[in-house]
Amino acid sequence: MPSRYLFHYAQVHNEFRLPELQSIAELHGISYSLPGNAEDRDPNRPFMIVELEKEEHARMLARRCILIKAAYEYYGHGSTYDELHEVNRKSEPLWTRYVQDTSFRFLVTSSKHKIPQSRQREVIEDFAYMGFLGKIDMRNPDINLTCFEEYEERHGATRVKHGGDGDFRQVFFGRLIEEGSARQLVGKFDVKKRSYYGNTSMEAEISLLMANQTLASPGKLIYDPFMGTGSMAYPTGHFGALVFGSDIDGRQMRGKQKTPGVIRAATQYGIASRIIDLATFDVTHNPWRCGELFDSIVTDPPYGVRAGAKRLGRKRELSERQRDLCLQHSLSPRPDDQPYIPPTKPYELSHLATDLVLLARYLLKPGGRLVFFLPTVTDEYEEVDIHTMLCEGMEVIANSLQDFGSWGRRASLVTIRKITAEKYLPPTFEPVAPETDEDIHIPAHKDFREKYFQGFKPKADETTE
Repeated sequence: MPSRYLFHYAQVHNEFRLPELQSIAELHGISYSLPGNAEDRDPNRPFMIVELEKEEHARMLARRCILIKAAYEYYGHGSTYDELHEVNRKSEPLWTRYVQDTSFRFLVTSSKHKIPQSRQREVIEDFAYMGFLGKIDMRNPDINLTCFEEYEERHGATRVKHGGDGDFRQVFFGRLIEEGSARQLVGKFDVKKRSYYGNTSMEAEISLLMANQTLASPGKLIYDPFMGTGSMAYPTGHFGALVFGSDIDGRQMRGKQKTPGVIRAATQYGIASRIIDLATFDVTHNPWRCGELFDSIVTDPPYGVRAGAKRLGRKRELSERQRDLCLQHSLSPRPDDQPYIPPTKPYELSHLATDLVLLARYLLKPGGRLVFFLPTVTDEYEEVDIHTMLCEGMEVIANSLQDFGSWGRRASLVTIRKITAEKYLPPTFEPVAPETDEDIHIPAHKDFREKYFQGFKPKADETTE
């Protein structure tokens, strides 16, 4: 019979909470149920009650989910302490086994409010009916019993010491079963502590969340087609996956030292052996000759703000005379020729996103996942924007928002799954024109770079009626 567990969440990246829970539950084969009431599964609240088959499942989730601070065996909650005590008495079979000879510690706390010690003592004394006979041990107890008071957000309000004390939204009570050890990885993979990084390196917490969305684990083979300085490789490698990376600009992966920068950083994290290889090529002119190679593809595509996206090709096509000269030169090379550097042209973001999905459909195994960030304009965004890049055999299973507020932009962490076992030919990466003008939907992420440098304002030549 399922039991209820209380998860205490970090109040960051709230939109990523449920997709991460779903992904890690799928990875470990864990079945779970969320509260039926939408208010009780609101990702902006710090607590959530989840039904699980086993206590070990709660421990597994707390050890892997980056956003879980701790997992508790749920005893009760209420809008007042009277309601809490009523529910807790009904949960007596859960806690009576600890009454006789178990050392314990009792805490009363809140994540957004400082509770006076005098009231903490009053709250603890009100639980005297539980009749614990064991020793009180504040340092190393057998069990930790905790009351959490949940207070409303008070952004911008002037606070006085202990102001609003007791005016909580809900109070929760339970026994600690597992601290969220995965959150410690945020400090371990901190970009500032990394031996090699660049100005486009992804922040540690986001890269860890992306790794969880890929279901990274031992035996998985994961590909990053826009490797850069390797931010996606380190957390996926830490979780046991093997990683292959490529980039159109090999300098980003190599750095300036003899040992490639990505390998130096991977060595720092003890995962150098999990970096299968690094290669320099344009994904639209890739060397892959067979599909269904990878379990997941995870990447942070360049979108043109710090480093513009590029693909092979010329901004302007050569004239017939120039092509003839190039052909003659290639047939009779000069002895002082320098290594050939192929020309590149800008890669518009909406085209890049569409091509990335096509590439993923070709390279992913059935059921494999594509995980990537897609920046867009907040005021112009529509849910249909994500679906404009989809192709047959691919479906969106998560779309989590990271809002940059006053910057006027947002970024979606998109997770797309391959839902077909049909084999596809390598994509040509040629744009397909819509059949009629009515079929055209311009997504908000189109021409994102230009919109960014305009401050997300209309172009100067646009007029308002």
